[in-house]
Amino acid sequence: MTDETTLCQLYLISPLDVSGDFPQRLERALVAGKGLVTAFQFRVKGVDQHEAARLAQPLQAICAAHDVAFIVNDSVALAKRLGADGVHLGQKDGDPREAREELGRDAQIGVTCHGSRHLALEAGEAGADYVAFGAFFPSSTKETEHEADLELLEWWSEMVELPSVAIGGITPQNCRPLVEAGADFLAVSGAVWSGDEVAAINAFAEQMAPK
Repeated sequence: MTDETTLCQLYLISPLDVSGDFPQRLERALVAGKGLVTAFQFRVKGVDQHEAARLAQPLQAICAAHDVAFIVNDSVALAKRLGADGVHLGQKDGDPREAREELGRDAQIGVTCHGSRHLALEAGEAGADYVAFGAFFPSSTKETEHEADLELLEWWSEMVELPSVAIGGITPQNCRPLVEAGADFLAVSGAVWSGDEVAAINAFAEQMAPK
């Protein structure tokens, strides 16, 4: 999944509000992050599936145009309705095996595993395509209940072939140790969307480049 020219790639997570000019912002971020951004997670809360689908459609089209995987957070039903590239499951959002049955062999299925080797190995056995570890730093977009450390990323990258995603408060200023510890992807949200998305993507690219 990772490009040979980079140690690690970016996995963008949407802000909760994707209305207004957000499609244009996403387009700019994907253009700036060509070759670096390989996945986008659609994460909205508190709207019904019909409204979520309406909000998702332009974003999904932008991702398709830039060859970026469009992943739906939490909802297998919404992912199926949209024909999304995959779904990301929290620990309470269902079993990867059932998601695979619903979404098919080619779907990308990710599972949040917090700071737990055990949960990650279980997810792998259940057929997940990647596991997400975190939070590595306090997050501005989500309350931090669980923490993960660099040692976990190092162990995982040495022992297991399944790709890992690092998540939680990641910025250009603090991301380098995660890259060096072996994370395959960095999941970022606030660090990109809370300011100039192009400048943020460029700052990540600089820090994530092979040294």
